[in-house]
Amino acid sequence: MPVDAYNPLHCGLKTSFATPKTTMNTDSYQAMLAAVQAFHDKHRFKQTGGEDLVYRVALMAEELGEISACVTKGKDKARLAEECADLMILLLGTAIAADLDLEQAFWGKINLLDRRRARLVKGRIRVSEFD
Repeated sequence: MPVDAYNPLHCGLKTSFATPKTTMNTDSYQAMLAAVQAFHDKHRFKQTGGEDLVYRVALMAEELGEISACVTKGKDKARLAEECADLMILLLGTAIAADLDLEQAFWGKINLLDRRRARLVKGRIRVSEFD
């Protein structure tokens, strides 16, 4: 993908993603959400069924299968990262489609998880509600 390409933080829409030439933190949730929103807008997801939640769940399950295949078949880290990015993009798009504040939900959940006990289950760490 060309570096000098599509980015919602640039003036115009082009064809692929690039690092913004602004001071906005490209690792921020807001920058990622803006990129996914722009992708949805570009391809008219809302008007063409791309934001249907049942469809999105199926796509996320497909991506999770691809992540699983990377791990179980010993694919390299770059391939695993690409598949994880696919899932993350779908997850952000689902937050857009369902009008969720995923950032707030994330911080609420991580704070809840942080207060839970951890225990080993069959030799592996598990943090959950055990009661």
